[in-house]
Amino acid sequence: MLNLADNNIFIQAIIVSIISFGVVAIVMPRTIRSLISKGKVVKDFHKPDLPLIPRPAGPTLLAGIAVAEMILFLLTFNIKVLAILLTTVIGFIIGLIDDKRVMPGSFKPVALILAAIPLIVLGAYGSHLNLIFGAVFIPILYIPLILVIVPVVGNTINSIDVLNGVASGFVIICTIPLLISIAIFGSNDVFVAALPLLFGTLALYKFHKYPSKIFPGDSGTLLIGSMYGAVAIAGSSEVIGVIALLPAVMNSFLFLASVKKIVEHRQIKARPTVLMDDFKLAASKESEAPTTLLRLILARGSMSEKQIVGQVFKLGIFSSILAVISIIIQYSFVTGIIAK
Repeated sequence: MLNLADNNIFIQAIIVSIISFGVVAIVMPRTIRSLISKGKVVKDFHKPDLPLIPRPAGPTLLAGIAVAEMILFLLTFNIKVLAILLTTVIGFIIGLIDDKRVMPGSFKPVALILAAIPLIVLGAYGSHLNLIFGAVFIPILYIPLILVIVPVVGNTINSIDVLNGVASGFVIICTIPLLISIAIFGSNDVFVAALPLLFGTLALYKFHKYPSKIFPGDSGTLLIGSMYGAVAIAGSSEVIGVIALLPAVMNSFLFLASVKKIVEHRQIKARPTVLMDDFKLAASKESEAPTTLLRLILARGSMSEKQIVGQVFKLGIFSSILAVISIIIQYSFVTGIIAK
């Protein structure tokens, strides 16, 4: 549990928060100009004039988060901080490869298993899985669980990066209950190590929100997803993290259930949505189109991109509230309030 009597935690929290937010906020405009000058841009098909948007923002986001995490490690020498950093870096590298070249659909899920290795090798996990109604002792089963969590969360965040600001804004919302859970069930150092995820993504959102000035790319989304999974594992908050991400998890499940195979989204010919003449989005009526969260949201009628983003955020807020309620129930069982 977070030790509020430790003054160092407040100093460290302020340092990593300022660095992660500051580096991304200051460097991102330069990144945008550099990518545009190099022609590393993609069309934003949901805008009337099809503007060219630079991509990826992943390297700049990594710079802010990595610098903050390295400083925290030098201050604490906590091996869990190093494990979180390494998992984040590996997730970023995998995404960067996919940014530069469209890889097969199985590449990201399989490759992200490598991102989970530092957590296992450095022992950045416990032997208990904290469920809502108590903890389960699974020292052996926990390792394969880690090999599943990181790839699933990484691809889950990657799969919702479909509209301006959705991935970054959604993660910001869902990171709040995760931080609360880590503060209660984790440790001081892991709590502080999770702050760059929030503040780095906050700085990214400033440029990624509607209308986007830059896209995160796979390097950005896999970085965020890998780090989210890493801090959830290191902070003994895996179940809470999944509950907060439920809308995104449902999106991935619906997509896989309808496509019936692991495939790269960019390789899908029948799109789940169609762009109307007024540049509103509507649910596709093609039978071969995959089912996604976005398609379900549009089932009642067409919406503008900004309206859809608002709906996704509302779902994120709802799932985050469920996560907070789960934390309260879990804490009650841990402290024996309900049992007594």
